[in-house]
Parts: sequence; C-alpha cells; structure tokens
Amino acid sequence: MRHRQVRQQQPLHAGEFEAFVAGAAGRLLHAATLLTAEPPDANPRARTLLTDALTQTYASWDRLRGEDPYDRARQELAARFARSAWRAHRGRGGVLGALGPQERLVVVLRLGEGVAEEQTAALLGLPVERVRAICHRSVAALTSPPRTRGDATATMTAAPS
Repeated sequence: MRHRQVRQQQPLHAGEFEAFVAGAAGRLLHAATLLTAEPPDANPRARTLLTDALTQTYASWDRLRGEDPYDRARQELAARFARSAWRAHRGRGGVLGALGPQERLVVVLRLGEGVAEEQTAALLGLPVERVRAICHRSVAALTSPPRTRGDATATMTAAPS
C-alpha cells in the first residue's frame, strides 16, 4: 500500500496580519464609512462591513502568495458592500449620502482608493464605459448645487426667450 504524504500547512502568521490591520484598518474603515454613507462618528454598518472583510482576508491570509493584502481586503469590502447595499438603498448622511449604492461604490473605488477604471469595472462586472459614466455623473451630482423643487418647476414653466 502506498503511503500518502500529507502536506502540512504553514501556521497562520498572526503577527503579520495584526501588523497589516494596524496599518490598513483606518483607511479601510474610512472607505467603508463612505460606502455606507454613515457619519464618521456613528458608523456601525461600516464597522461591521470592515470586520467581515478583514475576517475573510484573515481566513485567506496564507493563500495570498505575493498578492497585496490591502487589495484583497478592499476587494472583499467592495464585494460585501455590493451584495448588501441593495437592501439599504440610501445612506443616512455622510459625504456621499446623496448617491446611490452603486455610485458610492464607484466613487470610493475610483477616487477614494485610486483603483483604475479597468480594475473597478472587472471587480463590479461592468463595462469600463459604464464605470466612467457612473463616476462622471456622481462627481457632477456631488459638485453641483442641490436643486430644489422650486428650481425644477421654475425651469419647466419659464417662457422661452
């Protein structure tokens, strides 16, 4: 009978992971807070989202094999937000509260995290042109003054010159 050799797994490098979390958790929490559109001082959904993303990153820590752990954690954060965001359509405030979940996700990845359009599109399963359009529309919505109901009515009822 042939003896099967069992390959031992290397133990998790808890110290390395702890150092990663110490360095990256603040920035990832900021991204999660922007995604959930919660105020920075009251962000329980963002903290839960970050905890879940870091838990999954820790579970796959030994399999990263040269992959950037920050990229992995950010991808997990974005994926978890995308899966849960459609249940809570709007945020309760925050800087990006006026945007929808998909718009927030694109803006945070592209502008907040500096992820390339192609990578963002691949991560979200969207065409690059769609990501570009969502980002452009979102930035325009954030930088333009808010329209009031009176503005829209006045524009519609104004006599042409």
